[in-house]
Amino acid sequence: MAEVESSWAQPVEAEVLAIAAHRDDVEQTCGGTLLKMRSQGVTTAILDLTRGEAGTRGSAVERAAEADAAAKILGVSWRGALDIPDGRVENTYENRLKLVRVLRQVRPRVVILPYWTGRHPDHYTTAGLGYEACFLSGLASLDAGSDPGAAPHRPFKILYASLYADVRPSFVVDITPHIEERHRSLMAYTSQYANQERGGGLFVPEEEIRERTFSVARHYGLLAGVRYAEPFVQKEIGLVEDLTLIPVQSL
Repeated sequence: MAEVESSWAQPVEAEVLAIAAHRDDVEQTCGGTLLKMRSQGVTTAILDLTRGEAGTRGSAVERAAEADAAAKILGVSWRGALDIPDGRVENTYENRLKLVRVLRQVRPRVVILPYWTGRHPDHYTTAGLGYEACFLSGLASLDAGSDPGAAPHRPFKILYASLYADVRPSFVVDITPHIEERHRSLMAYTSQYANQERGGGLFVPEEEIRERTFSVARHYGLLAGVRYAEPFVQKEIGLVEDLTLIPVQSL
């Protein structure tokens, strides 16, 4: 089995790369932001670390087709999935090198990772794994075993999608014009979100998904005076050049 599975051929360069543990994580946490970036002419890509073979619902084959359909709605330039076992995302040197090989091909300026704490071990492990891979990717002396033409590359900015974390975000992104498309990208995963007996006690009923996801986006939008938004955390201090241009009204 190939290390990277994708119907989009080889990875292509993109300015923003969202890395997640599972197919459909990106759609839930930062799909609206990817849509907004696309609308502004920014190229985007997605890397899922696993293929969904351990999920309660849907096979890896089904989820691959659904991820492809969702990616087309999001307008990304490329989407791929690594061969890390579902439910066993581990921050090992071998897995870091797998990410390095993709990072050196996609060469993103911005990487979006899951927040570093959470209920699912795969999610918070992806945060540390992704960060360390971004660092290693910039080491000129590191041979990652990739295409010789893939030169070292270190992303400029790492952001953490914090929608499901009980933390105050560093900032939010207004996704109001893209909320419907974001919802369509999530609902492309019919194996996960269509009503069915299997996993009925674990999954939100299909008729409630829209209400719940829109309500969460509405909450974060209200924090910044817009209708719908997605939250992010950055570890660095922000830099302001002009006090008169800082958005979000204080009073």
